[in-house]
Amino acid sequence: MKFGKNICILNVGGTKYAFTREVIKDFPLRRVSRLHSCSSEKEVLEVCDDYDRERNEFFFDRHSEAFVFIMLYVRSGKLRFVPQMCELSFYNEMIYWGLESSHLEFCCQRRLEDRMSDTYTYFSEEDIKAEVESRGEEDQVTRFASERGNARWLERMRRTFEEPASSVAAQILASVSVVFVIMSMVILCASTLPDWDTAKNNTVEEHRIIEAVCIGWFTAECIVRFIVSRDKCEFVCRPLNIIDLLAITPYYVSAAVTALTGENPQLQRAGVTLRVLRMMRIFWLIKLARHFLGLQTLGLTLRRCYREMVMLLVFVCVAMAIFSALAQLLEHGLDLETSNEDYASIPAACWWVIISMTTVGYGDMYPITIPGRVLGGVCVVSGIVLLALPITFIYHSFVQCYHELKFRSARCVRSLSSEFLN
Repeated sequence: MKFGKNICILNVGGTKYAFTREVIKDFPLRRVSRLHSCSSEKEVLEVCDDYDRERNEFFFDRHSEAFVFIMLYVRSGKLRFVPQMCELSFYNEMIYWGLESSHLEFCCQRRLEDRMSDTYTYFSEEDIKAEVESRGEEDQVTRFASERGNARWLERMRRTFEEPASSVAAQILASVSVVFVIMSMVILCASTLPDWDTAKNNTVEEHRIIEAVCIGWFTAECIVRFIVSRDKCEFVCRPLNIIDLLAITPYYVSAAVTALTGENPQLQRAGVTLRVLRMMRIFWLIKLARHFLGLQTLGLTLRRCYREMVMLLVFVCVAMAIFSALAQLLEHGLDLETSNEDYASIPAACWWVIISMTTVGYGDMYPITIPGRVLGGVCVVSGIVLLALPITFIYHSFVQCYHELKFRSARCVRSLSSEFLN
């Protein structure tokens, strides 16, 4: 910077900041640091909106409160969204000052991705050119626009397969997937009937064809979703995708074994394993969680309340250890002549404790001594109290998750209605 005073004043939306030239030179914000290399007022006005030579003041017509949070990032290294400000507006301010989404904290990055995904936020050709030119990269406009076009197409495909309420095509695909799931479950249940093996060969062959078609649909759906996913590693690690893989793999394993061994004794020895693999396809029912709000609410609640679930498990295990030891002692250990053989060991008494604490009471085993019955009553009351304590937190989390997902679903429905009308 070969003009002006040693002190530079940045006026951002009416809020002023004073810096020396040395600070401006190495300023973390790219737009501000570009001021140091300006040699004329014309070059300065390409960076800022106005310049006052007498005061050496650079005016930027930008959001002042957003710049406060950006300055906090400059000082502390942590960048978060401004409360009560649209995430997209703040992201626009970040781009102006030379920051990217990677500078945000992880939680804010997820909020920005969800916001952009929910509102179909894509850059137009004019926005792309303006953004690139502001960074001094005019020669990359074509390549940048091409990358944005590809990203937009992949995002639409991803939303079509991952979010059933995002568009009409997504709803059609979701409906077809549900139909295939139901058909596959019906065939799986029918194959366990006693008369299945004695049915006519034509009927069995038709069912096998339907089963192959269902497997083909699930396989193609899984492959497409993997191709259009944003993060391949994250896609593989998702629980629902792991369940999809566990449900699809047994069919190909059994088909390969049948093709290699035929009906020889080797296949008979592997029959138990194949039947176990075949029954794993019951996990396809969990695929319905992508299409039904209730199952989504249940999964989100379990994910958010894992601490409470662990606490509940600890409560039950501690109580089970205490009551089972006392029950074994009172029913079997004190009087060997009239001992209750159902409580011959502590592990055997654990079954009685768990069904008593949960107030199920199958009646297959019960105490016969007076002290044992008193212990049983204490066990039942303790179970009610211990189970009720963490369940309160889980219930409130379930209600919150339900309203959150319901609001998101309603927003997607409004977007879908607008798309359909257009």
